[in-house]
Amino acid sequence: MANVQSASTDSIEAFAVSEDLVQSPSHKHADTCNVDFEGLLSKPLRLHEDLAEGCGGQLWPAGMVLARYMLQKHRERLEGKIILELGAGGGLVGLAIALGCELQTPLYITDQRPMMALMQRNIKLNDLAAHVLPAVLDWGELIQPDIPTHPDIVLAADCVYYEPAFPLLQATLAQLIGPKTTCYFCFKKRRRADLHFIKAVRKMFDVQEVSDDVNREIYRRDNIFL
Repeated sequence: MANVQSASTDSIEAFAVSEDLVQSPSHKHADTCNVDFEGLLSKPLRLHEDLAEGCGGQLWPAGMVLARYMLQKHRERLEGKIILELGAGGGLVGLAIALGCELQTPLYITDQRPMMALMQRNIKLNDLAAHVLPAVLDWGELIQPDIPTHPDIVLAADCVYYEPAFPLLQATLAQLIGPKTTCYFCFKKRRRADLHFIKAVRKMFDVQEVSDDVNREIYRRDNIFL
């Protein structure tokens, strides 16, 4: 996607998280965890997980992979950039970047309205109100005026999940990604349709798999791609 880069993570082992072992929404209780990405954050990120409003309310391996990669490889390159996270859920990726990088402009984390309270809670937990703005962004609809179009960086982790939403996600990416936008897109391949989505966006954007991640072979074993 105008420089869309995708990330794979075999460092699931390092995260001690496997999606196959994740509890179903009916069994996993709301809780708050601390994440420092093995020391990449000097101050751990506090993340409240709550599945009451949907599966986006918990931490998923693709989000861990993408956040870790951005902190390892792009920490110094994000200063002054306009950054927007799609399908943020609780805000793991965007909040990790806001906590670990020197940003000069607010970072936007976006999702559907049911996730707004959780995003706001996690922003408050980490004292990031001055650096992170939550916003409602419904895929397939026109981007609202309070959300930047053509940001420098678009972040998306595990957005390839619900097949009927794929065309809506494509439409939103088409609105957001400008000629100078780079989108970092990390997903777990669960079914054949996921690859059909990637084939479709290859026709729309310049898509390249990330090759400079030292953890790439680890997370690829778990079918995660960046």
